[in-house]
Amino acid sequence: MRLSPWARRLMPPSLLGRLSLVMVLGVLTTMLIGNWLWANQLKTKAALEVGAAAQHIGAGAASAVRFFQSLPPNYRPILIEQLRDMGGTRFFVSVNRAPVEIQDIPESALSKAVLDMVRVTFSHDLPRLSDVRIGFAMPDGLVVSDEGVTVADLPEEWVQHTLLIKPRPAPVLVIQAEIEPGGWLYLATLMPDPYFLDNGNPLPFDRLLLQGLTLATVLLLSILVVSWITQPLAALSEAAVAFGKGESPTLPETGSREFVRTARAFTAMRERIQLYLEDRERLFASISHDLRTPITRLKLRAELLDDEEAGQAFQEDLDELDMMVKGALQSVKDTDIHENHTELALDQLIGRMVRDAMLAGHDVVYQPCGLKVSAKPLALRRALVNLLDNALFYGKRARIAASPVEGVGVCITLHDDGPGVPVEALPTLFQPYTRLEHGRNSNQQGMGLGLGIAQNIVQAHGGKLELSNHPQGGLLVSVTLP
Repeated sequence: MRLSPWARRLMPPSLLGRLSLVMVLGVLTTMLIGNWLWANQLKTKAALEVGAAAQHIGAGAASAVRFFQSLPPNYRPILIEQLRDMGGTRFFVSVNRAPVEIQDIPESALSKAVLDMVRVTFSHDLPRLSDVRIGFAMPDGLVVSDEGVTVADLPEEWVQHTLLIKPRPAPVLVIQAEIEPGGWLYLATLMPDPYFLDNGNPLPFDRLLLQGLTLATVLLLSILVVSWITQPLAALSEAAVAFGKGESPTLPETGSREFVRTARAFTAMRERIQLYLEDRERLFASISHDLRTPITRLKLRAELLDDEEAGQAFQEDLDELDMMVKGALQSVKDTDIHENHTELALDQLIGRMVRDAMLAGHDVVYQPCGLKVSAKPLALRRALVNLLDNALFYGKRARIAASPVEGVGVCITLHDDGPGVPVEALPTLFQPYTRLEHGRNSNQQGMGLGLGIAQNIVQAHGGKLELSNHPQGGLLVSVTLP
């Protein structure tokens, strides 16, 4: 599956980061979908339960209003006193001369559903009731009479079973109905589920905290598991990089069955490649040794030819053949220098090369940089010497500079004063025995192997060798080393 550019930019570069991100996103998506389903189900259930409870309370309150309407006014205080002494009744009841102002709680979907259902029940059961006022209020500071008496002023036994005050106050449903002119019946009660408003929030703090802890635990376990899974891959990658630099790393054959098989396959591949390189070196050495004798004999026979012109032609062909054999052997030896990596000061390495070139009469400019790299000393020197020789042979003057590259390493540049190279010919310069017309005219003894050898050495160090034409003329060689 191909990702869009913005997705690739957001995706972590490491396998550990990508697997961890996928697992966390999977868990987070599952939690979001689960919470959405849970919230919808909880809201639906809460709405049904609240509607049924509100209808039941509304019917009871309407019955109480009808009952008090039927009582003679002088009997009402006696009955209310008896109800208060009895305790345990559904409603706290009082009779006032005017409606009492209460401080309503903030309206929510559930509280509005309760109030609407109670109003509908009253309009159905008591259609002739002149006025009714319904609302929710908290018991703290709730006024229960037109004389300003609050719940806190009442004896505890009057309200302890009717209104929930301690330890956590619950919303109180207050119904005030005008049962006669100048007479208002005051009813206060709790819902069957006193804390029903909490059901309107499907994601309380404790649930969010639990899910956050779950997500953190899954993230931690994911990182540990993915790190454990990807650790062998990191070891394999490091071994491959080390082997590419000429070292002989070994992979432990421990861990999962798949990694053990991979480690064995890598070891077998490394041994086959090493045998191939050794065979190649022995083959070129044998070819060089075996060809020198017949080449020498042919040169002697060419000198004995009576035709001097033909003898001279034979000598030139044999010299070219001898040079090609030596060049091939030199190419193998120069790219297979067995050394350990060590920390090198570029000023010391390049400075020695510059001094040798200046003693030979060449024009070389180098500005000390104070940088260091980890490399094989002889191999890196061989590569830089080849590049410097090319610059001096074909450009007469060379300028060398080194600078740090953030996040990459060190970049060494060589700029000569030569005619440059056609753009279409730049990719071919690293191929063996490739020489342009200007190179053949400037250095007839060259074989076209120097750039290829330098590129192989730089790549073995994990670096990059690039060629380009300088804007001010001449060839620009850039060597980037980690």
